[in-house]
Amino acid sequence: MSTDTPDRVFNVLFLCTGNSARSILAESALNMRGGAFRAYSAGSHPRGEVNPDALALLQKLHYPTEGLRSKSWDEFSTPDAPQMDFVFTVCGDAADEVCPVWPGHPITAHWGIADPSHVEGTDIVRERAFMAALRHLESWIALFTALPIHKLETATLSAKVREIGQTPVPAATNPEDAQ
Repeated sequence: MSTDTPDRVFNVLFLCTGNSARSILAESALNMRGGAFRAYSAGSHPRGEVNPDALALLQKLHYPTEGLRSKSWDEFSTPDAPQMDFVFTVCGDAADEVCPVWPGHPITAHWGIADPSHVEGTDIVRERAFMAALRHLESWIALFTALPIHKLETATLSAKVREIGQTPVPAATNPEDAQ
């Protein structure tokens, strides 16, 4: 990875099977931070629509939602697609699937988190589950964006982004605790 230009923008792709909740939350959260990163999301088997609870939460928090849509990861494996610098899977299913060969050989890591869309209950219970997932993703994103990317060797950077995905989920932010 060429990281020699300090004002370079790094492309980050968040993957999940359905690309309707967790990867969408991560895309919006990283784009909310701005700076040296541009986030995208995709899925191996996209649902075709963004989860309404994810979209409602992002809109409530005034996070960027323009252009969010459930789409296939195939869109990012074509020669004319933006070249990814980082690719993170945020669900177990996508981590176990055979991913496309990404142009440029981005750094990859698994940042698995429980699916808030599986939480059933009242609107408040579901919103809490989505908020917990978003807050956990934001904590990982904060760790990621704090890395001195321009100063790290690729192998070290790769190890550090993988470590981020091993950071435990505090009990208070586990979406399944919202039930």
